[in-house]
Amino acid sequence: MNDELVLVTGGSGFLGVHCILQLLNAGYHVRTTVRSLNREADVRAMLKVGGVEPGDQLSFVAADLMSDAGWAEAVAGCAYVLHVASPFPASVPKNEDDLIRPALEGTLRVLRAAHDAQVKRVVITSSFAAIGYGSAPTGRPYSEVDWTDPTSQHTTAYVKSKTLAERAAWDFIASNGGNLELSVVNPVGIYGPTLGSDLSTSVQIVQRLMNGDLPAVPRLSLSCVDVRDVADLHLRAMTHPAAKGERFLAVGDGKMSFLEIARLLKTRMGEAGQRVPTREIPDWILRLIGRIEPSVALLVPELGIVRKGTNEKARRVLGWSPRSIEEAILASAQSLVQLGLVKTARTAVSLQREPSDSG
Repeated sequence: MNDELVLVTGGSGFLGVHCILQLLNAGYHVRTTVRSLNREADVRAMLKVGGVEPGDQLSFVAADLMSDAGWAEAVAGCAYVLHVASPFPASVPKNEDDLIRPALEGTLRVLRAAHDAQVKRVVITSSFAAIGYGSAPTGRPYSEVDWTDPTSQHTTAYVKSKTLAERAAWDFIASNGGNLELSVVNPVGIYGPTLGSDLSTSVQIVQRLMNGDLPAVPRLSLSCVDVRDVADLHLRAMTHPAAKGERFLAVGDGKMSFLEIARLLKTRMGEAGQRVPTREIPDWILRLIGRIEPSVALLVPELGIVRKGTNEKARRVLGWSPRSIEEAILASAQSLVQLGLVKTARTAVSLQREPSDSG
C-alpha cells in the first residue's frame, strides 16, 4: 500500500472515476471532491463496475469550483492533485461565462489551495481545445507548442474556457507557484468504457448512434483517445520527473470520420448496432439546420476539416502507449450495452407495438 494521498477533483465524472480507479489499483490512498456528498454512493458503484471496492482507501469532500469552501480540507495532506473537474456541456450555454468562470476560477482555487498545502505537483486536465482552435489548420499535426487563440470569432465558449484556464494555470505557477510543480494533459475526444449511466458528451454520441437517434451523420472527422489511457497519462505526469512544467497531448493514433465510426459500430456490435445510421448528411442540409439550432451551428465550421494532434511527446518522455481508436469506440459501445443504456432492435420493435396513451 502506498501511503501517499492523491486528490482527484470531479471524481464522479467519466475521466475522474477512471483516474480514481487506476490510483487505487496502484496502491494510493485517494480523496475526491464532489459537489454533493450524495454522489459518494454513485462513485463507489462505478468503481465496483470497474472491479474495485476501495473501502476506507477512498474518502470524499464536498467542494464546488465556484466556492472557496472545502478546498483547504480537500488538499490537506495530499502529495499530488489531479484537477480533472471542469464543465463540458452537450449544448451551447446561453452565457459563455457559465463555462469560463468555473473552469478559470476553479483552476486557480485548486492551485492556491495546493500551494498552501505544500502539494508536490498538480496535474491539470486541459484539452486539445486549448491547442488546435482559433486559427486555420496548419496542415501539420498539432503539438504541445501550439495554442488556441481565444479571441477568434470562431472560438466557442468551451474552447475558450479550456484555453483561458490553462493559460491562467501556467501564469499562476510562474508568478506564485513557489515549489509547486505543474503538469498538464490535453486530451482529444475521450471514449472508452463508461462505468455508470451519467454519460460524458463523447460517449453520448456513441449512444445516440446506437439508439438510432440520428438519421445520418455529419461529414466530420475526429481524433479520439481511450479514457483508460488518459487516466494512465495523468498518473505518469503526476510522478515522472521529466513531466514537471510540461503539457502532453493525449491522442490515439490516427483519426476516424463519423461515418467510419458508424460503420464500425454497425459491423462489430451485432444486434445492438442495427440501428446505427451509415449515411452522411449533406453539408448544405447541416448548414440549414445550423441556422435555427445552435448546437448544430457549432459543427458547421468544422465540416471537412481535420484537426490532428501528435502523441510523440507523451510516448517519448513518459513511455505512454495508447490503445487504438477502434478499441476505444468499441469499449464505449460495449459498456453501454452491458449497462443497459442502449436500445436493441428487439426493444425498439416492442416499443413501437405498445398502444398509445393519446387515445
